[in-house]
Amino acid sequence: MTQWVSSSEIRAKFSKMMSEMYQKEVPLYGDLLELVDNINQSVLSNNDAIHIQLKHTGELNRLSQERHGAIRLGTIEELNNMRRILAVMGMYPVGYYDLVPAGVPVHSTAFRAIEVDDLNQSPFRIFTSLLRVELIDDKELRDLAEQILSRRQIFTNQALALTEKFEQQGGLNIADAEKFLTEVIETFRWHTHAPVSKDLYMALDNQHRLIADVVAFKGPHINHLTPRTLDIDQIQNKMLECGITPKAVIEGPPRRKCPILLRQTSFKALLEKVKFTDHEGGHTARFGEIEQRGVALTPKGRKLYDELLIVAQQRLGKRPDEENAFQYMRILEETFQVFPDDYRELALQGLAYFYYFAKPDSENGVWTYSDLNTLICSGKVEIEPIVYEDFLPVSAAGIFQSNLGNNENIKFSSKSNREIFEEGLGVKIFDEMQLYAELQSRSIDICLETLNKKNISMV
Repeated sequence: MTQWVSSSEIRAKFSKMMSEMYQKEVPLYGDLLELVDNINQSVLSNNDAIHIQLKHTGELNRLSQERHGAIRLGTIEELNNMRRILAVMGMYPVGYYDLVPAGVPVHSTAFRAIEVDDLNQSPFRIFTSLLRVELIDDKELRDLAEQILSRRQIFTNQALALTEKFEQQGGLNIADAEKFLTEVIETFRWHTHAPVSKDLYMALDNQHRLIADVVAFKGPHINHLTPRTLDIDQIQNKMLECGITPKAVIEGPPRRKCPILLRQTSFKALLEKVKFTDHEGGHTARFGEIEQRGVALTPKGRKLYDELLIVAQQRLGKRPDEENAFQYMRILEETFQVFPDDYRELALQGLAYFYYFAKPDSENGVWTYSDLNTLICSGKVEIEPIVYEDFLPVSAAGIFQSNLGNNENIKFSSKSNREIFEEGLGVKIFDEMQLYAELQSRSIDICLETLNKKNISMV
């Protein structure tokens, strides 16, 4: 019987290859990894609670390899093939993100593993955006962009052939898996030659920097990789000390004792030399990003988060930037005072998702879901946060905008179109809230079963 290489192993190897490639292409990313690792080790050494929490939830071993990447695609066909290729790695589309209201002409999903064991083996994610070509208001330019995109092939023939082989066989052997990885990595490399004239590039750039980034190149170069830190505020400060210029404001919620959702920062995109068909020029696309992940919020918690974020932004009155960064962070911290900063309270109020664990010395009784808050308060049940594995539309847009340059305030009059996006994918997108709810529910079932079995055995 043929021994297939597991999708998680293929994903882990691809993540490592991607990181090695990006460090060579963007040396600052290597500096960033070293900084993140040093701070993570410091936090773990000085905070036993965080160390125990990560160990209890299975996240400790994955911390050093945790990262996500981001790419931008140009056509429905590219999106469909990307979905097929990432499925070989056990990565599936989770969540729909419409960034058009924030002035970014894309809609997106995040490809990732969906089972806890798979995530803990390799939590690699790829935030994948599809250009909304129809938003180019110049019809002649729009038609030209569509023609350029229709002619390019961003995947090697071997990558597609091995993907089809995986689909037919249900797996790849060691030799095929290795070949698959070397072929797929080519899609994500940086291209110094652009198959368009400089004038056409500038016309696309004048529409929107991201439109030029997608249309003017041979493929969807990885535009950033993101390690996970345990203290993003330290990273923000230390980047300056290391000669790395960070963006002005950390995206997401304020600093908390009990982190929620996702906080992100980045160093600004690099100006890189590009050879167009007629002239040399420059292009900014690739940057380094850092994230700090917290507990996943329930729909109730997410609603409160969104409301408070809007209040904070309205109080500031304009977009956060270098001049008002300190003021914005102060407003954000003040506004979020009403959001409980205690895991137990977050669980009792149904604001966040948790793993539930039965304490071994619990008393007799027959427990049900309705008893959970009582069990938590009495100490018979312990909770640990379920880490948020996904992305924030506002944070994603903020990171995009901070690296897009002079046309960041463009607004597009277009509504989201999840149906067309899913049609292009060829599959339905997983609902991240449902995944977290199911994970918590399974945890509660096991917890109650453990308690009730123990109690029955003591009767």
